[in-house]
Amino acid sequence: MKKFTLLFSIFFIAFLVACSEDEVTPNERFDTYIKQWNDYEFEKMHAMFSTEAKETYPAEESVDRYAKIYEDLTISDLEVSFKPLKEEQLESAMKEGTAIFPFSVQMESIAGPINFEYEATLVKQGEEDDENWFVQWDPGFIFPQIKDGGEINLRTEPPIRGEIQDRNQMPLAMNATVYEVGIVPEKLGDNPEASKDKIAGLIGMSKENIDSALNAGWVEPHLFVRLKTIHNEDLQSQLIQVDGVMIDEVTGRVYPSGEAAAHLVGNIGQITAEEIEESEPGIYGPNDMIGKRGLEKWYEERLKGEKGTRIIVSKDGEEDVILAEKEVKNGENVTLTIDIIVQERVYESFGEDAGTAAAIDPKSGETLALVSSPAFDPNEILHGTTQNLWEELQNDENEPMLNRFSATFAPGSVLKPVTAAIGLQNGTIDADEGIEIQGKTWSNGEGWGDYEVRRVSESSGPVDLSNALIRSDNIYFAMKAVEMGNEAFVSGLENFGFGEDMPFEYPISTSTVSSSGTIDDEVSLANASYGQGELEISALHLALTYTAFLNDGNMIQPTLLTSEETGQIWKEELISADQAHTILDDLRSVVTEGTASIANIDDLSISGKTGTAELKLTSDDDSGKENGWFVGYPTDDQDILVAMMVEDTKDRGGSSYTVEKVIEILKNFK
Repeated sequence: MKKFTLLFSIFFIAFLVACSEDEVTPNERFDTYIKQWNDYEFEKMHAMFSTEAKETYPAEESVDRYAKIYEDLTISDLEVSFKPLKEEQLESAMKEGTAIFPFSVQMESIAGPINFEYEATLVKQGEEDDENWFVQWDPGFIFPQIKDGGEINLRTEPPIRGEIQDRNQMPLAMNATVYEVGIVPEKLGDNPEASKDKIAGLIGMSKENIDSALNAGWVEPHLFVRLKTIHNEDLQSQLIQVDGVMIDEVTGRVYPSGEAAAHLVGNIGQITAEEIEESEPGIYGPNDMIGKRGLEKWYEERLKGEKGTRIIVSKDGEEDVILAEKEVKNGENVTLTIDIIVQERVYESFGEDAGTAAAIDPKSGETLALVSSPAFDPNEILHGTTQNLWEELQNDENEPMLNRFSATFAPGSVLKPVTAAIGLQNGTIDADEGIEIQGKTWSNGEGWGDYEVRRVSESSGPVDLSNALIRSDNIYFAMKAVEMGNEAFVSGLENFGFGEDMPFEYPISTSTVSSSGTIDDEVSLANASYGQGELEISALHLALTYTAFLNDGNMIQPTLLTSEETGQIWKEELISADQAHTILDDLRSVVTEGTASIANIDDLSISGKTGTAELKLTSDDDSGKENGWFVGYPTDDQDILVAMMVEDTKDRGGSSYTVEKVIEILKNFK
C-alpha cells in the first residue's frame, strides 16, 4: 500500500510538471485576468471571456460598460484578489475542464468604499495548441447586484453653501430667495416675437440668445426653458406680466452689502471646465457654482461643503439597493471680525472717489473694515440684467475690479512716524534735539546732482522731532535717514514688517522698500524716509504700524476671523514705551497744531498723521497726481484706527480732503 501511494505521488508530481510545461493552469490564467482587472485593462479582460460570454456580452457591452461605470462612479484604489486552487482542487479542475474561484473586490468610489465577494468560473476551451482557460463572465463581475439586470444610478444631494457673516452675525454672503426666469414656448401668445423682445429688454439678454435657448434640442412647447436668475423683486413683477414668462423661486447667493464689501467678500460663479479639471475628481459637476474672487474663493474649501452621494441599483418591481452612500455635508459658516456698519460707512464716505481704507481695533488687532473704491456689485454679476457687464467693468477707467486694499501704494508723509520710530530706536534721532534747517530745499552734495528735497514751510528755529511731525518736514526726515544710512533704515523698515508676508487670513501684497528690496543711493534713501520713491505699503499694514505707538512699542497682529486669538503681537519691542508715548503726543499735536488741524473738532479728540504721495517722475514735475492719506484714531478711546487713501486729491485740498472723511467715520463709530 505504501509503495502504491509513493508511486501515485510521483505520478501526480510528474503530471503537474508536465502541465506546467505544456499548458497554462487555471491558477495562472485567472491570476493574469485579475492583474488585468486591477490595471483597468478591460479589452484584455474581454479577450479572456469564454465563447459563450463573448457572444452574450460583446465588447461594447462589457468593455465599454466597465469603463463608463468606473469613470462615472470615479472608481479608484481598485484591489481584486483571489486564492489559487490547492493541489487537489487543481487536479480535479484539470480533469473536468472547469475551475471555480471565489474572489474579493475592494474599491473606492465617489460615494465611498464598495466591497463585494463573487465567484468566477473558468472553463477549458479550444483545440490542442489553442486550448486554454477562459472566464465565464457575467455582469455580476461589475457588481453582484446587477447579475440579473438592473440600472446603476448615481444620486446626489447638493450641500448648502456656508454663509459669510460679520462679527455680529450679519450676513455678508447669504443663501436667499432669487427668481429663476424662463419661458414656456407655447404660452408666448399671439405675438411671440414681441414678447421675446420685451423679455430681452427687461432681463438684459439678447433676443438671439433667447432664441438659441428656445431652439435647444430638448425643448418642447410645454417645457420651461430657463433664461436667467434675477434678484430684483420689482423686475420680477414686471416680467410676470409678459406672455410666456414663468418664474420659479429658488435659493441663490445674495450679497446684502453690494458694492461696499464686494472686493472683500467676492462672489461665486458658474464653474468652468478648467476649474473642474484642476479639482479633485467628483468634487464638482458642470452645473456647480464656485468661489471666483474674494473670500468666496479664498474659503471655497470651507464654504462649499460636500455633496451627498448614493450609488443605487434599481430593478423594476424591487426595492433599490444602495451600493455606497456618503452623507451630505453642508458648508461651514465663516464669521469675520468685520463690522458691516463700519464697512458700509467707510465705503460710502468715498462717494465717487477712488481709494482704499483699512479700519482696525488697534488694541485687539481685529479688522473692522477693508474697503476698495470704486467697486462692483456682486449681485449684478450673479443676477444682473446689464448686457455686456464685464466689458463695462473692464473698460471703466476708474478700475472698479481693482482690489485696492490688497495692493500697495506710496504712503507719503504718513510714513514719517515709522521713520521717527526707527531713528529713535537706533539712536539717530533724539526727540529733544533740534537741528538747523535753512530754506525750503536741501541737497546733500554733488552726488545728488540737481535733486533737492523740498518742504512745505520753513522753520522758525531748530527743528526737533515734534516740530518735524507737526509741520511734516521732509528735510528733517531726509537728513536723519541719510545720517543713519541705508542699512540701518532698511533694517528698521524690515523690523516693521516690510518685505515680509503679513500674518493675515486674506492675501495682502507685501509692503516693499523698493523693487529690489534695497536702497542703493542717498537720494532714494531721502525719498523713502518720507514715504516717496519706490517705497510702497498697503493700507492695512500702514494701520498696523501705528499700533506700535498705541501698544508701548509692540505692533499688533491682525485678525480677520472671530475664531482667531486676538491681542497677539506681530512685532515686539520696536521702540520703548516712553518713545511710543512721545510719538503719541506728537500725533495729537499734528491735529491740534499741524497739518491735520481740520480734525481738531470739539466733540471728539482725534490724533493722527496726514500724508500726500506725489505721483511724479522728477522733483520739478508739478503735473503729476497726488494721493491724500490720513491715519487717525480717537485719542482717548483708541478703539478704532483708520488708514485711508483717496486718489487724485491735488485740486481738492490734498490730504485734508481725506481727513474730512476719516473724521466722519470716527465720529459715527459708536
